[in-house]
Amino acid sequence: MSVQACADLVARGDPRRFRAAMAAPLAAREVLLPLYAFNIEVSRAPWLTEEPMIAEMRLQWWRDALEEVAEGRGRRHEVVDALGFLDAEGAGRLDQLVAARRWDIYKDAFEDEAHFLEYIERTGAGLIEVGVSALGGTITDAVRAVGYASGLARYLIAVPELEARGRLPLVDGRPEAIAALATDALAALPRHMPKLAQNASAALFEAVQARAILTRASRDPMAVAEGRLEGSPLAERWALIRATMTDRL
Repeated sequence: MSVQACADLVARGDPRRFRAAMAAPLAAREVLLPLYAFNIEVSRAPWLTEEPMIAEMRLQWWRDALEEVAEGRGRRHEVVDALGFLDAEGAGRLDQLVAARRWDIYKDAFEDEAHFLEYIERTGAGLIEVGVSALGGTITDAVRAVGYASGLARYLIAVPELEARGRLPLVDGRPEAIAALATDALAALPRHMPKLAQNASAALFEAVQARAILTRASRDPMAVAEGRLEGSPLAERWALIRATMTDRL
């Protein structure tokens, strides 16, 4: 029942990841849907209140829950219950994701480019890496590149909303800097999904539109601020079909 509750939460809160999970084999969904539900809960926690102290407490709740999961314990919570497949390493990786989300609480800019890259790696990339590991795959440089490209693509889509909420989302917001950021991620992104254990590739399905989004950002960086990065649902469905049938990203 907790996995079904996670599926319902992801369907409402993150339709793109829900569609990616539903393209995966059934066994993989039982890992991916709880991870995506966890990500929704954590990513929205800083935005549910204007009080930083309360937001910090909300994130700490999840860090405490992950510590208990790593120790083989759990909490009576539909998402936490569904994360019982995590080992200590996976729980620790998700703890880094929660810690990175503390940036969302405040209105300070990123300290520097290294801080920004760490945020992308621990949030978007980290979620993919935990999924790959939990499904029996090995984290390689190619997997990290896919995770980073996917995380960056999603983040660039979110830039207009972050700015509307009073945040400073980019270290350097000049068009040429945005184009370079996207171009660098594209250069490292493999054309085909890395060879992984049978079900582990499903953790990469959420990255199927990363190439198209980053290509758009590299060629037309003003599309980031203007909110014109996302493709059509039809293009997304085609990208998922292509990934499941040909392993192309």
